[in-house]
Amino acid sequence: MGKEKHHRDWVLRRCCGSIAACILTLAVLVGFIVFVIYLALHPSKPSFYLQDVELHSIDLSDPALSLNLQVTIASRNPNDRVGVYYKTLHAFTTYRDEPVTIPVSMPAIYQGHKDTSVWSPVMSGDSVPVAAYVAEAMKQDIAAGYVLLHIKIDGRVKWKVGSWVSGGYHLFVNCPALLATSGSNVGGAFAMSAAVGGNSTVSLKFTHPADCTVDV
Repeated sequence: MGKEKHHRDWVLRRCCGSIAACILTLAVLVGFIVFVIYLALHPSKPSFYLQDVELHSIDLSDPALSLNLQVTIASRNPNDRVGVYYKTLHAFTTYRDEPVTIPVSMPAIYQGHKDTSVWSPVMSGDSVPVAAYVAEAMKQDIAAGYVLLHIKIDGRVKWKVGSWVSGGYHLFVNCPALLATSGSNVGGAFAMSAAVGGNSTVSLKFTHPADCTVDV
């Protein structure tokens, strides 16, 4: 009786081991096939463009900095067979690598093959504390006629190939936004007033659409 029980346990262990080995082999094979397909398709990172900047105010009369603006950012998926899921996107503005607006969430979307998407987030910062040299540098830039802001997007993306969806990848976008005083010989459709101290104001314009750098 004991030998029969031992034999049954041995057979059961062999069967369970064989089933587990088959499942593991199948999972590895499927993963390898998906990986080969992914490499064969070789998805390209999306392209981003800063189309418009509509600035409502920049106030430098306080030791801190107050900024309010709305931007229009477009993204294009260059892939023929790979879709892009944009997840948890946050946009913010920096000046000389210092954040000058609070990060704002952008809608998560799916972007099909060769599709283009557009976002228009409103970003603001009320009395954002910055280093003294930053506020002074902006005053000097405005006096010189040019101010360079950077619109940045931080988030995550996923690739979609057929019914397969990849894991999440970090996305970082950096868009230069060049502003110039109305007296400068530049184009642009949007103007704003910047308070630089006391009652002194100056008109600034967004100069031209700009390509963005994209890291995935």
